[in-house]
Amino acid sequence: MSSNVNLRKPVVQFIGWLVAIGLALFLSAGTLRWIAGWCFLILYSSFGIIITIWMFRHSPDLLRERITGLGKLEAWDKVFLGLAITCFIAWFILMPLDAVRFHWSQMPVWLQIVGGLILIASFYLFFLVVRENPYLSPAVRIQKERGQTVVSTGPYRHVRHPFYSAYIPFVVGTALLLGSWYGILVGLILIGLLAIRTLKEERLLLKELEGYNIYMAQVKYRFIPYVW
Repeated sequence: MSSNVNLRKPVVQFIGWLVAIGLALFLSAGTLRWIAGWCFLILYSSFGIIITIWMFRHSPDLLRERITGLGKLEAWDKVFLGLAITCFIAWFILMPLDAVRFHWSQMPVWLQIVGGLILIASFYLFFLVVRENPYLSPAVRIQKERGQTVVSTGPYRHVRHPFYSAYIPFVVGTALLLGSWYGILVGLILIGLLAIRTLKEERLLLKELEGYNIYMAQVKYRFIPYVW
């Protein structure tokens, strides 16, 4: 089945995305001599490659959905995605301006190393979600053609949207690794956008996905256990 998945499009898209992030980071920093920036790009690109290969081998239908799902966005989700991408790139412009060009933030190296470890931990959380949920689409939609059902195992036993939950350590870890306190503050906006999307997504799931109301009663928290 994996042979039916065309990897050319996601590979080209991923390379383009890496180039965009790299330009945002190093043009804003004003130098290529920025170890933390290179560490982030290496970690980020390595995870992207590893997770794509894993899906290609073990969950080709999920990879296909990840590739084609962006073409199935509702109008409101297209607006959200455009806003989210704009904020994401702006975030990557702010952090090198803060940490490298203007030195607004002064962060010890040991804390940047901790940030790198948190970032790696977030990648592991992302992987756990991808491994557990074969319907993890980039679009808010019900995949009726694939017989989508409620996923309640693995990390979904603890929170209803663990993929979004993993963005919290991703944001914190990235900002710490890059040495930017302002990156953490602005990263809260990215998390807030995901929270808004979650509310819209749950309305659809309640309306169209059988058994989701029962799952909501069993798993009470969206992002963080005992918090929200």
